Amino acid sequence: MRLGLNLGYWGAGNDADNLELAREADRLGYSVVWAAEAYGSDAATVLAWIAAQTDSIDIGSAVFQIPGRTPANTAMTAATLDTLSGGRFRLGLGVSGPQVSEGWHGVRFDKPLARTREYVDIVRMALAREKVRYEGEFFTLPLPDGPGKALTLTVHPVRERLPIYLAAIGPRNLALCGELADGWLAIFFSPEHAGELMQPLREGREKAGLTMDGFDVVPTVPVVLGDDPERCADPVRFYSALYVGGMGSRDKNFYHQLACRLGYEEAADRIQESYLARDYDAAMAAVPFEFMDRTALLGPRDRVRDRLSAYADAGVTTLTLGLYAGSLEERLHTLREMVEILDESGLGE
Repeated sequence: MRLGLNLGYWGAGNDADNLELAREADRLGYSVVWAAEAYGSDAATVLAWIAAQTDSIDIGSAVFQIPGRTPANTAMTAATLDTLSGGRFRLGLGVSGPQVSEGWHGVRFDKPLARTREYVDIVRMALAREKVRYEGEFFTLPLPDGPGKALTLTVHPVRERLPIYLAAIGPRNLALCGELADGWLAIFFSPEHAGELMQPLREGREKAGLTMDGFDVVPTVPVVLGDDPERCADPVRFYSALYVGGMGSRDKNFYHQLACRLGYEEAADRIQESYLARDYDAAMAAVPFEFMDRTALLGPRDRVRDRLSAYADAGVTTLTLGLYAGSLEERLHTLREMVEILDESGLGE
């Protein structure tokens, strides 16, 4: 099992801290550092900035929003980032949600699975430097009866095949991820529910004639070290409440649906009701400690080390840290501590 670092969103006054965290992760031998985007900072610019100031750590988008870029533009960006970083880029993609897709990008949130399949097909075709010709339900290249012509990407990525990851939550999305992608970007991953979560991935791999060998399972896992696990959970409450309660509409929130599938339906409903009513304190209070404990690493070193074994046994190959607590120095300390804990566990590569 390898370690990664998820820096989340930039532009909230955390830019200098995030760069320092990325540099330290690079120095410590972390496998990858990820950056996200929603409707603020874009991930591509952030990753170029990080790549220019690190040496060996991979850089990854977690995620580029599918409705925000044409597949050809995503291929251009991926090839450029891979070239600038010396072959260190990992392309993470996600459909976002209906509120952002339709409200921010003006793209209808319809048939996300079919759209994703076409999107990945075109990206792979472009990155392979084939002439891009495609006739699909959502994308037709070149457009018919016009001056457009089939073109070939002029930039040569460093690697022949860039790894593509999909952010997926529902069973059908997970099956598609297993079929099309090289890795899965997971959130609220619970080792106790790994069998249920991983089965669709395996089915997707089997459909494509592949096994799980070499497939990268990459959950982002909040980490807060300390003596009291319940107190360590406090900084994770807002993160959990935000996603379960507020990342989507009342009728279509994928994180709320995931919490329900994990067995927290009653709590998820309370979190959502409070969050949508803007009673954020009540939403945070409604997040069960057990939910956070099963989807985060909380408490003393020995306890965290034991939980690492559960993640490894569940099939996690790159455990990506989310650092939501403490000063910059405390978060840097957590980065260093996690390397030592992984070494102690004997689970590292």
